[in-house]
Amino acid sequence: MPLGPPVKSGRRPRHGPDTTPALASHRVHRRGSTLTTTFRELGILSETAEALEAVGIINPFPIQEMTLPVALSGSDVIGQAKTGTGKTLGFGLPLLERVTVPADVEAGRARPEQLTDAPQALVVVPTRELCTQVTNDLLTAGKVRNVRVLAIYGGRAYEPQVEALKKGVDVIVGTPGRLLDLAGQKKLDLKHIKALVLDEADEMLDLGFLPDVEKIINMLPARRQTMLFSATMPGAVIGLARRYMSQPTHIRATAPDDEGATVRNTAQFIYRAHNMDKPEMVSRILQADGRGLAMVFCRTKRTAADLADQLQQRGFASGAVHGDLGQGAREQALRAFRNGKVDVLVCTDVAARGIDVEGVTHVINYQSPRTRRRTCTASAVRAARAPRASRSPSSTGTTSRAGSSSTRRWTWASTTRRRRTPRPRTSSRN
Repeated sequence: MPLGPPVKSGRRPRHGPDTTPALASHRVHRRGSTLTTTFRELGILSETAEALEAVGIINPFPIQEMTLPVALSGSDVIGQAKTGTGKTLGFGLPLLERVTVPADVEAGRARPEQLTDAPQALVVVPTRELCTQVTNDLLTAGKVRNVRVLAIYGGRAYEPQVEALKKGVDVIVGTPGRLLDLAGQKKLDLKHIKALVLDEADEMLDLGFLPDVEKIINMLPARRQTMLFSATMPGAVIGLARRYMSQPTHIRATAPDDEGATVRNTAQFIYRAHNMDKPEMVSRILQADGRGLAMVFCRTKRTAADLADQLQQRGFASGAVHGDLGQGAREQALRAFRNGKVDVLVCTDVAARGIDVEGVTHVINYQSPRTRRRTCTASAVRAARAPRASRSPSSTGTTSRAGSSSTRRWTWASTTRRRRTPRPRTSSRN
């Protein structure tokens, strides 16, 4: 589908006197997928459906079911859904089908002269961990077509990434800083990009990346498909959409009476605690019956490192992920957490968005987040990624427990401070 004539400076056309794009707003009036539609029925390539079915993915979540028909047509899309509801495949599948690979030539869907070793699609994400996860998801979905996907992020040597670019890639997933570095060194060619995705746009705003994102957008061809996905839509993100998107369809996969940023099956509790009492309170919360994996979010790197050490001294199998650790150490800690070698992960907000870990039942906000949209809502959903249910506590003042039928979104809890101090348990997962 034509996306309009090229515009100088890479910006999308303006949309009338108030520069507001026409937004066709769609809402889903259910909390979860009915699981009656399959990905094949939504019109994706048979090879892509085969790759998904090989890993047991057959039915789409609401955001995927609503987004795919629009995105596959080539239209610009704003996708708004809570973290943990399946946005990655919502933009990933249309993105993969925008690129031309040898398998398409063999199937008669493309001509040989359409093939190129330059990147044809770009996904911009806020964190290294999310970059790795999105890359893996796209590799899984594009496996049968042999789509080449490369992760580009800081904390790793330049040389392997540059060598991979020289060999040829189809899709780039990257963080803003490293993308700008490589593009500035003429190592990354963005002239052939057909589709752009901005994932977790509100998190990129909170981290101060939007100016870098705009620089990247201005390096891209004006004729392209742009998709923006976000859990919330603050004013700066809406402004970005107005400047660089062409008549996007705004899709909201939320219940009509649910304006929160946290998945509904997360019950949230608030504990009041003095700073000196917080390690003790966290230890007591971690003694909860039936607890699975737990994530504890801290506001600073030093606090995360200190708390992880204290929990280890109390007998908990805990690990840490924060910015002072090298990328290798961060990835090792996440692998240990996913594999169950540690069952408590203490981290800063580098892991607050998009990191999908099976079996998380508790999330603790050890300190109040700096801004309203940050860790409280983003990390609480770690414990309730659709469609599972679990529970999530916070020792600063909020605790969430998924699966509760209560209609109250917040509950004040004080009984924890009056409990007897239990003996710490070591992880049974070692």
